[in-house]
Amino acid sequence: MDILTPLARRLGDALLAQQARVTAAESCTGGGIAEAITRIPGSSAWFEAGYVTYSNAQKTAQLGVPAELFASVGAVSREVVEAMARGAHQRSGARFAVAVSGIAGPDGGTPDKPVGTVWLAWADGQQVHTQRFQFAGDRAAVRRQSVEAALVGLIRLAVGENPLEG
Repeated sequence: MDILTPLARRLGDALLAQQARVTAAESCTGGGIAEAITRIPGSSAWFEAGYVTYSNAQKTAQLGVPAELFASVGAVSREVVEAMARGAHQRSGARFAVAVSGIAGPDGGTPDKPVGTVWLAWADGQQVHTQRFQFAGDRAAVRRQSVEAALVGLIRLAVGENPLEG
């Protein structure tokens, strides 16, 4: 059974109850978070914008990620996803934001950042919460798990909980 659609529906219910909107800044998921959200009829009432910033240049151009971060910590890092989340939050005007960057595979992994390494960040205008995940499986599985984790964290944030606990 597809878990993403019920999660997106729960997110929409939580956001509607708060009269809040959400935005997503995506790299390795390639728009998968936005796609899951917009499956829900009426999501235009609570989904503000999606940024698919696959290249580092677009992370800088669209979200304001400092270009020097890529050389110092790499695109798949706490610092970059935090900057992506802040940029999406500020540029969209949405109350909540999520950002994701990772290595979905099958190539691109290193000993420090193997395939399946994914960083997620959730922002609410006050705080940015980040978490590193190590997902298993092929490219599709890593991307699906990333979208699921993003939605679960957004639901927690929207109901006033810490997105990292639950």
